[in-house]
Amino acid sequence: MSNELLDALTILEKEKGISRDVLVEAIEAALVSAYKRNFNQAQNVRVDFNLMNGSMRVFARKEIVDEVFDSRLEISLDEAKSINPNYELEDVVELEVTPKNFGRIAAQTAKQVVTQRVREAERGIVYNEFIDREEDIMTGIVQRRDSKYIYVALGKTEALLPANEQMPNESYQPHERYKVFLTKVEKTSKGPQIFVSRTHPGLLKRLFELEVPEIFDGTVEIKSVAREAGDRSKISVHSDNPEVDPVGACVGPKGQRVQAIVNELKGEKIDIVKWSEDPVVFVANALSPSKVLEVIVNEEEKATTVIVPDYQLSLAIGKRGQNARLAAKLTGWKIDIKSETDARESGIYPVVRDSEEEMEFTGFTFGLDDDGEE
Repeated sequence: MSNELLDALTILEKEKGISRDVLVEAIEAALVSAYKRNFNQAQNVRVDFNLMNGSMRVFARKEIVDEVFDSRLEISLDEAKSINPNYELEDVVELEVTPKNFGRIAAQTAKQVVTQRVREAERGIVYNEFIDREEDIMTGIVQRRDSKYIYVALGKTEALLPANEQMPNESYQPHERYKVFLTKVEKTSKGPQIFVSRTHPGLLKRLFELEVPEIFDGTVEIKSVAREAGDRSKISVHSDNPEVDPVGACVGPKGQRVQAIVNELKGEKIDIVKWSEDPVVFVANALSPSKVLEVIVNEEEKATTVIVPDYQLSLAIGKRGQNARLAAKLTGWKIDIKSETDARESGIYPVVRDSEEEMEFTGFTFGLDDDGEE
């Protein structure tokens, strides 16, 4: 058993990255507890694990005193000097007390400690691997499901996909592959728990980083994301390079880049708009694909009133207010949409403009019908 244990320690150090010294220290501590438990001893003992031959010996540690009150913990000066004349009061004497059948107990205890430490080390490796990947994207394979979670395999470990992080238009059948967004990694008594999402706005952002080289290298920046998972999303993009069209870069040749993302999200509609520091321009862009006549800004309340042609009112608001709601999330501004007729009747339109033409929209809407209807 001794040689097997030494070999096991060597293999674990190489394959699992567990220090041999750490394992030996843990084994020695466990053997002390095993000795006291199995041999009903209350002595102050130390276990020596010889790394050369694998032997294990138990030593009782006794303090040298003038008068002995507890022979399990103390030894007289005269008795100590009979062992070694150099001993003095308050020194500690170590006497070997290894039981004859200690080898069997030691082997069993060592096996338990090694198994436990390997399990802890593996959990630590998993935690350290995934804690650095929070808010990152990974590809997982659906394994199984219960009433609370869908279990997704990420390599050698499983992640949890909660019900509120699942897309309503996806079935999550076993062995299906999905890209997931790592939202949180927690340490628990049973090991690390990894939580993932298919609905998080961060998933959309990471997908664009994967598909658009200009975003990955920083030429194009995603400024904000608004998402209603499985239905529709909006992203705003910007580039400091005047020669780069940030919207066109995200769309890709013949829409290939954005189409790949739409496919991954099972048909989720995506509006890509150009970001602007001017809230008038940004809000107008964010309401794509609707055309906008005017944006009136209230800086104090961070609110805007948007005027659109009568025939564009329903498109600007969207189904159940979705387009306006996403635009507000994307821009961070409150948005009140009025038709041109209502605005004229209330006296807030026309405002002073160089012309009464519709504001130019800078963006791209992918996933709508040719007539602009959702």
